[in-house]
Amino acid sequence: MPSPAASENKLSLYDQDFYRWIQETVQALKHRDLEQVDWENLIEEIDSMGRSEKKELKSRLLVIIEHLLKLMFWETEKLQNSRGWRNTIIEQRSQLELLLEDSPSLRPLIQELFPEFYAKARTQVLQKSSLSGDQIPVRPPFSGEHVLDPIFLPG
Repeated sequence: MPSPAASENKLSLYDQDFYRWIQETVQALKHRDLEQVDWENLIEEIDSMGRSEKKELKSRLLVIIEHLLKLMFWETEKLQNSRGWRNTIIEQRSQLELLLEDSPSLRPLIQELFPEFYAKARTQVLQKSSLSGDQIPVRPPFSGEHVLDPIFLPG
C-alpha cells in the first residue's frame, strides 16, 4: 500500500504535469507495479474517454440530421447553400464512420438517439430559418440508417 505522501505525490503529478503522469502510469501498468498507479485519476480519465466518444457521436449525428433537413426543407437558402450542406454531411459521415471503426459498440446508439436528435435538429433548423413548424415534419422523413448512408443525399 502506498504511503499517503506517495499518493499525494501522484495526485499532484496528475495536476502539475498530465503528460508525465500518463507516462508514469503506463510504465507502472506495463511493469504490473499496481501500487504506483494513481487509480482514482486513471479511472476518471478512462471514464472521461468513454463520455467523449459518445459526445462526439451525438455532435456528428446532430449536424448530419440538421443538414439533411436543410437540404430537404429550406428552399429559400438551398440554391446558395446546398453544396456546403452536402459537403458538411459527407464530411460528418466520414468522421462518424472513423469513430465507429474505432468504437463499433457506439453504432447501436445511432438508432437509440435518432428520435431525440431528429427533434433537436428540427428545432435548430426552425430557429435558424424562417420556416414555420408545419414545414418540417415532427415525424422523421428519413431513418437513422439514412444518417450513415452515403447514397442518401436528398434534394
